[in-house]
This record gives sequence, C-alpha cells and structure tokens, in this order.
Amino acid sequence: MISEIPQYCLRAYSLFFTRHGPREQFKQSELDWIVGQSMRKKIFSTLLRAGWIVKASRGTYKCMQPETVIEGLLEFKVPRLMKEASKPYAFTNLSAIEVWSDYSYVQRGIEKSPYFIKVLRKDLQYWKRFFNKINIPNYIKEGSTIGEYVILIPVNEIKFDDNGGLKVEPLKDSLKTAKANEMYSYAYNYMRKKYGTASD
Repeated sequence: MISEIPQYCLRAYSLFFTRHGPREQFKQSELDWIVGQSMRKKIFSTLLRAGWIVKASRGTYKCMQPETVIEGLLEFKVPRLMKEASKPYAFTNLSAIEVWSDYSYVQRGIEKSPYFIKVLRKDLQYWKRFFNKINIPNYIKEGSTIGEYVILIPVNEIKFDDNGGLKVEPLKDSLKTAKANEMYSYAYNYMRKKYGTASD
C-alpha cells in the first residue's frame, strides 16, 4: 500500500533512485555522511512503511518504480484499511449506498474519492491517528481534497450491519437516503430488487 511521504523522505528517495534506479540494491550507510543515525533510521522506516522502497535482502533495499508509486498514491485504500479497525464504525450516507448496492452506484473517481463514516464521538482521536498513520486525509463533518479522503461523522451511538466484512449503516437507512434523491434511483431499485421491499 503506497502512501504519501514527507519532503525529506522524498529527497532521500530521489537520491536513491537517481543513483541506483529500480534494480540496484543499496544500504542505509549511503546516508551516513548526510544525516545522523536516528534520522537515517526514520527515513528508511518511513520509506519502507509508505511502500516507496522494499527490502531486497538483509540490510539492502531497492527503489520502487516512480510510476508505481505515483499510481499507488491514488489507489483506493480505505475499504481494505477499515477491516483492520478495532473501534466501531459504520459507512453512512452515499458510502453506505455504494456498499449495499454492490457499487452499482459509485460516488468516486481517482480525482475525488470521499468516504462518509460514522464513528463514536469518544473515539475521534483513535480515528484521526488511524488515518493519519498512512496519510489518508480526514475531516470532521466536512472537507475535501484531491484523491481519497474520509469524512468522520461523530455520533453517540452506532447501529451497523456487516456487509462483506465492512460495517455499514442498516439497509433501511440506506434505502431511505437513496429514495430521497432521484440521482440514486438506480441504486435504490437495485437494493430493493436484491434485498426485497420489506426494509423500505
């Protein structure tokens, strides 16, 4: 999973790629005369965790291709990431419609990919850390940016159902949201056909 990196790591990656390309291996010692030991460890740790370099063997590394890194920055990560969460949540609003309709309605593209997620108010700090850890922009109630981002909606209690390993607000709520807007009529009809009309 590729994620964004700080500028000092971008400079280190640029140095490694300029010197070695994607095939040659290199060691942490290449930075010995440039930065201190703790900074060197931080740079390599960040680049590895963010997917910009990979371990080639014990003590040696290789750069990922820049094309792979750039494309990876815009891939959709949130649904996969949410399966690792340890706190309760529920995809809501248009994100819930996406999941319940098996993505017959999709609100996202690589240029703009919002996820609307209910979380418990008391867990807000957990969620900020959860998304910040891999540099996914996140906002409380509203916000926008290029690419993938999360809108956290704090609530006092959460009701959810499981759908393919994702926690999603109940189907009846998603049907109600979809029915209220003509734009989501295809998704609304798809959900009614798949799940029946009893929940509507």
